[in-house]
Formats: sequence, structure tokens, C-alpha cells
Amino acid sequence: MWTYRAFISLQWVVERIPRRLAYALVIPLSKLALLLARSARRRLESNLATALPECDPKQIGRLARLNFRNHAKAYIDLMQLPRANAEAMRSQLSYTGVEYLERARELGRGVMVVSAHMGSWEIVAAIWASTVAPVNLFAEELEPRPLYEWYRNTRARLGISVLPLNRHGLRQVREALAANEMVVTAIDRDILGTGVMLDFFGRPAPIPTGPAALALRGGTPILPVCVTRNPDDTYHAVAYPPVFAAPSGDREADVRRTTEQLVRCLEDMIRKHPEQWHVPHMIWPEPPAKLPAVPPGAMAHDEQAGIPAADAAKPTGRSK
Repeated sequence: MWTYRAFISLQWVVERIPRRLAYALVIPLSKLALLLARSARRRLESNLATALPECDPKQIGRLARLNFRNHAKAYIDLMQLPRANAEAMRSQLSYTGVEYLERARELGRGVMVVSAHMGSWEIVAAIWASTVAPVNLFAEELEPRPLYEWYRNTRARLGISVLPLNRHGLRQVREALAANEMVVTAIDRDILGTGVMLDFFGRPAPIPTGPAALALRGGTPILPVCVTRNPDDTYHAVAYPPVFAAPSGDREADVRRTTEQLVRCLEDMIRKHPEQWHVPHMIWPEPPAKLPAVPPGAMAHDEQAGIPAADAAKPTGRSK
């Protein structure tokens, strides 16, 4: 319970100060977390090394530092949501591939949006909920329970429903899609332990197959979307062409093939924005590759220097 009380106390302060000031204050904390959360940092660096084998340990260390900083800023975004306004946030979001979202919506069977653990999804979800369709986040329940209730109630104020990652939540997902709503979930980590082993950055990893199974069952299009933070702390959402699950009579093969298509999209997102992919958890069941130790203090001050794939697609339009 102390975790919840500490969060609420910090959140009370953060939502009452300017966004830029909150970012400035949290950056030193992200550096401290990088030093103290050694196990999480090692797992993150191992995941990044698997995704970017061309990077040396020093480059991986720089990416991890940027990663912690971006994740800390995402927490600031979350803490400021109680006083946020979707209309005011629209100017902070730009899009690429909005035609793919429109194409998926036209079918009238809901849209299953899949992504990776990156970006401030609450911002995009709030804007979609106020301008496109009701949005549901299908995600794991957090502990302690009061913290989860805070997350759920805060998002609900902005028109975002939070559906628990369990059987009851799955039933709600089906109902939401049947009502032509949008459901957002991440599939780069097998939280429930029910995933199918698929090639992910050249190594077998368990990947959730729920979106593919739902798409086969109801004809729902799957829309891969990447949400990232721009250097000026605005946001950019990139939609990929929708994936349609075509039944062939072999359901297992169909689910596998569709999920493999989604994994290729995830790999593209992560390669383009590795500094924003925050998964400090074990993804691959094999022992993680050992990285030579690089003290965080030894990292260059120019955090963007020497990082492959850091140049993301440039924003092509600002939301109206």
C-alpha cells in the first residue's frame, strides 16, 4: 500500500505543475532509477541487444539511458491526465497512415489495435475516444488494487475503458468489437504465459495470439500502430496497413501466420525507435546474452550520438 500512497502523493504534485517543469524534474530521477534498478536495466539491455545485434555495449547503454528517460516522461503524462483535456491534447499529436485507420473502421467490425510497450498511449487513446470511436485498453491488472483503480478511473474520465487481461476482460473485448469500438493491446510480451513460440528478432519467443484469434473469429481487422515521443515532446502515431486474418480451414496455422505478420510490424517499430521500447522483463526464454559492463556514468553526454535506427519516420501531418 505504501507504493500507492507514494504514487498518489507524487501525482498530486505533478498534475499541478507545468508539463515542462515536471519533465525537467523527472529526468534526474530516471538517471537514479537507471543506477538503482540494476536487474531491470540488465534485462532491458539484453532485450535491446537482441533487437539490435549491430550495436556495441556502449550504444546499448546509451539506448537504455534514453529509454528510462522516455519512460519517466510517460509517467509524467499519466500523472497529469486527471486535469488533461482531449481537445487541448490534439495539437500535440501528429499522424502517419490515418487512411489505414479509416479503412479498418469502414468494415464496421471494430478495430483491434496492436502495438509494443512504447510511447504514451493514453494521449492517443484519449484523442481517438473523443474524435473517432470508443477506445478500450486491454491490459494487465496492476498491484496494489487501489493503484489499478486509479488508472482505470483516470482513463475513464477521458472516455477510455480499461479491460482486464483475463477471461472476463476477453468477453468485454468481444463485446466492444461487436459494437464497432477500438481495442488496444500490446503483444511484445507474453504476460499470461499462453503465447505461441515465434521468431522475434531471430530468436524464438512466446507471443500472444489473442488478436489473431479474435480477428479470425469475427472478421475484425488488426491495425498495427506505433506511438512515439518526438524530440520536442509532442507525439507521433504511425499506422501500418491493416492485417486481415483469412481463414483457410486450419485455424492453428491461420492464427500463427497472422501473428507472424504482426510480429514483423513490431520488429519494424522497435528497430526504428529502440530508445522508446521499454520492456525491462524477460522476453526470450533462453538465458540472456551477457553484455560487458558499461558504467552509466561513462555514457556520452550527447545521448543521441552513435545510436543506429534512432532516426524515426518524420511526422507528416498534425492532427486537426
